[in-house]
Amino acid sequence: MSERKVRVRFAPSPTGALHMGGVRTALYNYLFARKNGGDFLLRIEDTDSGRFVPGAEQYIIDSLKWCGIEVDEGVSVGGPHAPYRQSERREIYWKYAQELVEKGWAYYAFDTAEELAALRAEYESQGKTFAYNYEVREKLPTSLSLAADEVETRIARGDIWVIRFKMPENETVRMNDLVRGEVTVHTSTLDDKVLYKSADRLPTYHLANIVDDHLMEISHVIRGEEWLPSLPLHYLLYRAFGWSDTQPLFAHLPLLLKPDGKGKLSKRDGDKLGFPVFPLYWVSPTGETARGYREDGYFPEAFVNMLALLGWNPGIEQEIFSMQELIELFSIEHVGKSGSRFNPEKARWFNAQHLKRKSDRELAELFLPELQKRGVEAPLDKVERICGLIKDRATFVSDFWDLSSYFFAAPQEYEEKAVRKFWKGENPARVAHIAELLECTEPFDVRRAEQTVHDWIVSESLPMGQVMNSLRLAVVGRSMGPGMFDIIELIGREETLRRIRHALTVIKIPE
Repeated sequence: MSERKVRVRFAPSPTGALHMGGVRTALYNYLFARKNGGDFLLRIEDTDSGRFVPGAEQYIIDSLKWCGIEVDEGVSVGGPHAPYRQSERREIYWKYAQELVEKGWAYYAFDTAEELAALRAEYESQGKTFAYNYEVREKLPTSLSLAADEVETRIARGDIWVIRFKMPENETVRMNDLVRGEVTVHTSTLDDKVLYKSADRLPTYHLANIVDDHLMEISHVIRGEEWLPSLPLHYLLYRAFGWSDTQPLFAHLPLLLKPDGKGKLSKRDGDKLGFPVFPLYWVSPTGETARGYREDGYFPEAFVNMLALLGWNPGIEQEIFSMQELIELFSIEHVGKSGSRFNPEKARWFNAQHLKRKSDRELAELFLPELQKRGVEAPLDKVERICGLIKDRATFVSDFWDLSSYFFAAPQEYEEKAVRKFWKGENPARVAHIAELLECTEPFDVRRAEQTVHDWIVSESLPMGQVMNSLRLAVVGRSMGPGMFDIIELIGREETLRRIRHALTVIKIPE
């Protein structure tokens, strides 16, 4: 197995928006493939035609692209094992379904819903739990209980049938999971799953994914823990086909849990608590909408970073990673067994950290469209400097306007709390004197302006905090923000003096 090339697949069903848990599965597959020099495949498992949702497949493709998860083979890029959409591979599955019947590993079942309901009621009347298994499969109209010519007659006349797997009796199935270790299950607890349906001439997930993984030479199956109960059947299917020696290694990932840790994270949790659970904004064919991380202002690298650490621990204290760093550190051995609780505040923190890592130029280019929407025209180099001053206080680029509006327009009102705290006593007069000092300061830049004002405050033995916060209130309208003299330099001498004089006129000293 170690000599095989690593080939992994992400195989979602196009039944709606891609949940962030699904994105995490794709991400872990991708990181594992890149870490081991392997291939990452995208396969669409659309054999359940009744649950198909138009637009869902493209949503999956767009979501992976936004996250930076690159597909080597699959529906979006093609490849040597095409087609990668299961609905286009039905003839392949039919061939293998017949093979299982011929080998005695599967059988035709013609029972109707009414017959099954009657048998289930009979079991329940006796206090038993009904299961479609070795106890009942020969009591029902199946190819195990009917004569061969009767089976052929029923098929020929168009009776509805399914092909079921013939689960071995009284056997312990021993399996290995890369996350959970050895897993054993007795076949007495398992039922005869449907593998193929005549109604739509399509296989179920169980047959299709085994056949596809074999034909596409998948070396590792990394998927959610909800598929762990299917693992015994999948092991037995590999044995039935004679593929045990080349079957993939399996790893079942822990669930993503609600913020309170009680149950699987759902869209309802996001709606209730105010956070998205999908990567991109989604509109269903019926008009139902769902928020997306992209539209909420998250950077894809922050979203990916956050997801990677929900279930995997790199074993170091570092928390902020680029995709390349995640690839270099990732290993299945460090994936946990227990569910991972999602923390929406931590998600916001990740975005803030990745925002800080971006260059001031990149942030300025992201901020400019917001300024233009507000009718503000500003040179890129000025916006770049402003972004550098405010980005440590921001979580999203959408926060920038509230953090920097005073760079582009004089305050229209003044923070009441700051007025009561700082606009009192001699402070207004002191601000007026600072205006006189700044009017004569040459050159008018951060260093000279700060030195001039600082020297005067010290020489007069004035309270630095009171004076500077009064000046900030006059120029900015509030008591928070980046360095005061950075602001003054950026808005310029004329605008600084105009704002101070206006404040002296309109701010009333509290009684």
